[in-house]
Amino acid sequence: MVTETPLSGQSGLPSVNPTKSFWHSEPSDILLNHRTTPSLPSTADIIIIGSGIAGSSAAYHLRSHETLKVVMLEAREACWGATGRNGGHCQPRLYGSSPEVVAFELRNYKAMKSLVETKDISCEWKSLVGCHAYMSKSMFEMAVSDVDMLQEQSPDLAKLVTVVKKNSNSPSLADLRIPNAAGAILQAKAASLWPYKLVARVLEDLVQSNLLNLQTNTPATNLQKVEGGWIVHTARGMISAPTVLLCTNGYTSALVSEFEDLIVPVRGEMSSLVPPAAIQPTSSIYQPLDHSYAFIGHGSQSIQQDDYLVQRPFAVSSQISGRSEDKGGELMFGGARSYAAGAGVGISDDSSIDEPAASYLRRELNIVLDIQNNEKELKATYEWSGIMGFSRDEYPWVGPANDSYDGLLICAGFTGHGMPNAWLCGAAASELLLGRPRKELDLPEQYFISRARILKARTLDEVWLADSKAFRG
Repeated sequence: MVTETPLSGQSGLPSVNPTKSFWHSEPSDILLNHRTTPSLPSTADIIIIGSGIAGSSAAYHLRSHETLKVVMLEAREACWGATGRNGGHCQPRLYGSSPEVVAFELRNYKAMKSLVETKDISCEWKSLVGCHAYMSKSMFEMAVSDVDMLQEQSPDLAKLVTVVKKNSNSPSLADLRIPNAAGAILQAKAASLWPYKLVARVLEDLVQSNLLNLQTNTPATNLQKVEGGWIVHTARGMISAPTVLLCTNGYTSALVSEFEDLIVPVRGEMSSLVPPAAIQPTSSIYQPLDHSYAFIGHGSQSIQQDDYLVQRPFAVSSQISGRSEDKGGELMFGGARSYAAGAGVGISDDSSIDEPAASYLRRELNIVLDIQNNEKELKATYEWSGIMGFSRDEYPWVGPANDSYDGLLICAGFTGHGMPNAWLCGAAASELLLGRPRKELDLPEQYFISRARILKARTLDEVWLADSKAFRG
């Protein structure tokens, strides 16, 4: 059933007045309020709904088919959803997953890195080492077991992972600024970046090359199956196409209600925090953060409720009133789900923040990381929320929505781990749109949508229950 009226448990449409994300503080002049054509086209060959990393990737990988009429619908401004609200990371998880998935995430990372370098995209991409700081001894022991399993299954991949224990040196936990951690896992491939600027550049190039008709502030409200394709209903009229691709992540069930228990909206909390003096270039003891961090098992948080951190680069220091002043360097810190109402599960409204979670982010970074701040609460320049799409079986959903919906495809459900997955998932979705056999695609078998997978996923705990039962050390 494809419906316009939300059902119980079903996501709503994106809110019209979302919290302001730091990543949107420098919006694209080209994309803001952009509509490639003043009126909504009545027809297209392909309609892509959603303009985040997955949707922009699908459009990008269709660019060589210049005769195709591709229309992208975005409910708000371009890249105003999860991609424009995330933590600014691209960090493949190299342990705790099957080697097939690990290898795919590495290819995704390399593809994005290559895109940034080849296109010279100014998005603050910085390759660095990822540090998973385990504050819980039992959670750390579980992680070490996962690394041992990776060593047995794929020794080459295991070379990219380093275990740091209490008695380790070069590096020690203190060297990593986490002296209070039970242990850490280092991953050789990670990056920090300004995600909105990456997607914005991709979309700018497409619309300026007349390869994409982008219609912002045009929410899709209903999908109607008709002979030969689909009609997408919007507040500005209707548009039809033989094929529609939903890159709608946590909002997917707003348009396809059958997915309300398979891809569940989960609201996350993010902040940009003013760095303390010790990690500013004007300090005599300046040492910038040179890792992308995840903090796992801190306080009462479960193993599924990690916190995450990167630091933005500093701008060139300027002289103001005879003194030097640094700009940039914000600590981009997110997480705190256990402090949010219902851990954010089932919430598709990003027009507000959870103040207890926001307070945690301002306060707790001093505890988990040595930033020499004398336990002071940090000042936030932006605090915002964003909607993730949690998958019931923890894998993204890519492919035809189901056997009855010929021409309707989905690329969504990244469970807060979209940056290491969505670019190549979008590429695979574009190939499916063109009729390429799935066996020829670069996509883990676990990600493909099938009736068997849907039935199997429904034997698992629902997302809210699985989240509430997650291990807490």
